[in-house]
Amino acid sequence: MRESGQPSAIEYRLRQWVKRAGLPESTQLQELAGDASDRRFVRVVPPTTRTRVLVVHQNSIDPKQLPLVQVSALFRQLPVPVPEIYDFDTELGIVVLEDLGNTTLESALTAATPEQRIAYYDEAVELIATIQSGGRRLATTPNPAFALAFDVAKLSSELDFFVRHFLETHRRCTLSVELRTHLDDEFRILATEMAEESRVLCHRDFHSRNLMLHEGRLHVIDLQDARMGPDTYDLVSLLRDSYVELEHGTVDRFIDRYGALTHVTDDVALRRRFSRTALQRNLKALGTFGYQIAAKGHSRYRDAIPRTLGYLRQTLQSDDRYTRLHDALSSLIPELATS
Repeated sequence: MRESGQPSAIEYRLRQWVKRAGLPESTQLQELAGDASDRRFVRVVPPTTRTRVLVVHQNSIDPKQLPLVQVSALFRQLPVPVPEIYDFDTELGIVVLEDLGNTTLESALTAATPEQRIAYYDEAVELIATIQSGGRRLATTPNPAFALAFDVAKLSSELDFFVRHFLETHRRCTLSVELRTHLDDEFRILATEMAEESRVLCHRDFHSRNLMLHEGRLHVIDLQDARMGPDTYDLVSLLRDSYVELEHGTVDRFIDRYGALTHVTDDVALRRRFSRTALQRNLKALGTFGYQIAAKGHSRYRDAIPRTLGYLRQTLQSDDRYTRLHDALSSLIPELATS
């Protein structure tokens, strides 16, 4: 946080929180890397007591209506390890969370042995299976996660977001009426097929930056957007991660692991669903990256684009279902035409 000059509105709110919490003025406030939302994340470092993390919203909050609070309570029942919620300041729009440290799965992998990498991903796949089985068990529990779904409207809006923010804004592509109509037709088929799948509880953003290694086990963060969706959604988020790339054989190993844990009997159908979900999710991710770079000025997302385009190319070129879509997109994105 800034040390001199006129404090910003958020800095003023943070200092107000420090006073209300009875912490000394020497308490340090360290801004943490955020997500793609407008929330801010700040580590509080008092001189003598434990650290904690503040989730700072744009406006005042009602904890009873806050998805972060409601979904966290649900995930603890599943049970899945999530940060403990210590307190709220409704007026200042702040949620006080347990500090899980700095070690994401992404960062843990950089120093991990091959055996440790396998163990981390086995644990992560087991968490996905727990989310799904726990979600079925608690499906009648009132919770916003069960009221939201990846339906045709939601999936279609994400694909349209890709066109507007990755193709048109970030890449500055000009789409003819004919090409845009063709993409709309292909995306409508994709969204409809995914929406017709049986739905399970999904974290919705289950990748290496949202899994924290804390006290020897993985914990899940950024869970407030959980909803019902395809069974392969979280699996794709993990194994077709825009921030960490796994070898093809390793991906197959963990798909098999997921199938065993969830008692999938049709392996061919599972892989077809995985491929279809990967296509939609990678397009959605590219739309997010384009928006964050062009509209928000967040250049840190640039490095994730080549890897995500590689996944997209792999799916489009390896499945005959997507030949027409591949032809259309590769006319706009040269990277998709290379092998």
